[in-house]
Amino acid sequence: MLKKNYNFILISLVIASFISSIYIYIPNLPSSIDSRLRDYMFNLRGEIKPKSDSVVIIDIDEKSLQALGQWPWSRDILSKILYNLSNAQVAVIGFDIVFAEEDRTSPHKIFKKLDIKKEDIPNFDLEFAQAIANTPTILGYQFELTDKKYINKNAPSIQTIFIEKNKKQGQNYLITAQGTILNIPILQNSSYSSGFFNNIPDDTGIIRSIPLIISYEDEIYPSLSLETLRIGLGINKIYINYDENGIKNLQLDDLIIPTDRYGRLLINFRGKEKTFKYISAFDIYNNNFEKEDIKNKIVLIGTSAAALMDLRATPFESIFPGVEIHANAIDNVISQDFLYKSSWIDGANIIIIFVLSIFTFFIVRKIPIWITPIFIVALILTVCYSIYYLLFNVGIVLNILFPIFTISISGVISLVIGYFYEIKKKEKIKSKFASKVSKDVMEELLKNIDNNKLKAQNKEVSIFFSDIRGFTNISEKLNKPELLVKYLNQYMTPMSEIIIKNNGTIDKYIGDSIMAYWNAPFDIDNHADKAVKSALEQLTKLEDLNKTFEELKQPKIEIGIGITTGITTVGEIGSIGRSDYTIIGDNVNLGSRIESLCKFYGSNLIISQDTKDKLVNKYIFRYLDHVKVKGRNNPIKLWEVLSFETKKDIQIEEEINKYNKAINLYENSKFDEAIKLFKELKINKIKLNTHIYEIYISRCNEFIKNKPINFNAIYEHKMK
Repeated sequence: MLKKNYNFILISLVIASFISSIYIYIPNLPSSIDSRLRDYMFNLRGEIKPKSDSVVIIDIDEKSLQALGQWPWSRDILSKILYNLSNAQVAVIGFDIVFAEEDRTSPHKIFKKLDIKKEDIPNFDLEFAQAIANTPTILGYQFELTDKKYINKNAPSIQTIFIEKNKKQGQNYLITAQGTILNIPILQNSSYSSGFFNNIPDDTGIIRSIPLIISYEDEIYPSLSLETLRIGLGINKIYINYDENGIKNLQLDDLIIPTDRYGRLLINFRGKEKTFKYISAFDIYNNNFEKEDIKNKIVLIGTSAAALMDLRATPFESIFPGVEIHANAIDNVISQDFLYKSSWIDGANIIIIFVLSIFTFFIVRKIPIWITPIFIVALILTVCYSIYYLLFNVGIVLNILFPIFTISISGVISLVIGYFYEIKKKEKIKSKFASKVSKDVMEELLKNIDNNKLKAQNKEVSIFFSDIRGFTNISEKLNKPELLVKYLNQYMTPMSEIIIKNNGTIDKYIGDSIMAYWNAPFDIDNHADKAVKSALEQLTKLEDLNKTFEELKQPKIEIGIGITTGITTVGEIGSIGRSDYTIIGDNVNLGSRIESLCKFYGSNLIISQDTKDKLVNKYIFRYLDHVKVKGRNNPIKLWEVLSFETKKDIQIEEEINKYNKAINLYENSKFDEAIKLFKELKINKIKLNTHIYEIYISRCNEFIKNKPINFNAIYEHKMK
């Protein structure tokens, strides 16, 4: 059976590897088919209303061209349109047009051409520039993306501050421009800002995404959509966040815009042409419009007229105004309704190929042959619906073609070779359990016999150590073995139940100590929280136990608990004849060291910085120290967990705030000021133990006598 499963896994992996190779190395044709399948999903979803009413399009339409003449209009007309929009209190105006030439109809231009000298001749370009300067207008321009013989190399000015975060040396995924098509200088220099309006179709000639940023001459420039939105929101900085695969997202304050690795936004189109509100430019010119329709809104000026050639193909239709593409992009960002084709999506698609290949293989070989076609069709429909759901409800864009292809190929091949194998589950189970002695591990193996969960691996876990303080003295007082065992069991039983209740695994009991861990062998959500929760519940339970011990005239128990979170090696460890599932590694040793430091700091519960960083729930903390523990070179920060945040106490909060000020002074080598606060805390302490104050008072005294050089506030513990 084991050999059979390996063979099936091997075959399914070969199929998945073959299909993945096509996905990676021959992407063009499959990508084209996949895009068209996604277009079909858009049409299946149908048109939807924009999720915000913040974007309005001023349309240079056929009506406007008939009334105001052919394009380009004289720029006094455009000036009047801008002033009328500004008087209606628009938030920002974006031009999906570039004015690359001077206005040939301007009187000053005509007089100059005829060599007629006269003063005070109207200059329409100057008037338009003044209108741009006096209104919230963002000009558009275009980048040349291919090098040409005659190409403008001038760069537009940048008002946006771009900050690149986590960018690796030599990492450059941005689309790079070769030149520019800019507005004439008098206009370009009058605008508060500008943005490029390049719409780049994919290999099928359809616009499905737009670049939000482009690199030119080692500078980063924003698109018209991004810049219009930035100015409309009153934001100065845009963060470009990278991960190991490229650009992850753009960030405008708290507004996150997910992109692909090249900084492109995949557009969640709302529908066909004129899904957004359109107002004729002629009506704006004549002030024949409802001002409430555009008040405090983002206005984009563009054209739907066929003669002006600004029409594109989108998933909904082949003739679509380019300006409405920008409107869709802005609406996606404002409503946070994105389609994610992030840098990790290729990895996810490949994982899906492997998962579907293996899943299809194993299911097909277990079901009757007549059910196989029904199963394959049902699985394809289920996967397609899942992709559809993720696309329009979560925004994740997964490949459609390759999952269908994987299911079909894997199903057929599995059906063919399934005849050559026989099932021997009994032998497989015996083989699996031959060296297992732990009941818990055996039960998990039975449930997950095929998934190799217990195979040795590196995994992040939260590690818990607890120990009874002064257990030797307790043993001397309870000098009868049966009394000592009963007494210890009264403590161990509820402590263990709390760990198990919170999904922890008790690794071992070491005399009066307990070692436990979370998140292995199976994943546990918020495992750091569950470890800390267990510790706090144990301390609460211990208070009740001590009341019982006091009534029985038995010694009280005081414990110290240390918790850390990190990568350990997890797996079956032991001899050939006897093994068990456990964890080993540096972080396990660190957890033990942290627990032993409870006595030094006079604390019941200490956690590492790594654990604190993983916590989701809220707790009351007190910073303890920045230390090097015995046997470890890297320093760690230690925190004392006092209680859940729900037990917040104003007096404790005030004491911690004062303590934090003292710590800050200490870390900045202001020992005289720090010792004063620590002494006040010790004298006036409210509810917290003062041992940590005594530690820092002692250190401050020492450093005042012997001023340290290059003080780093790291304390090295020499003892375990």
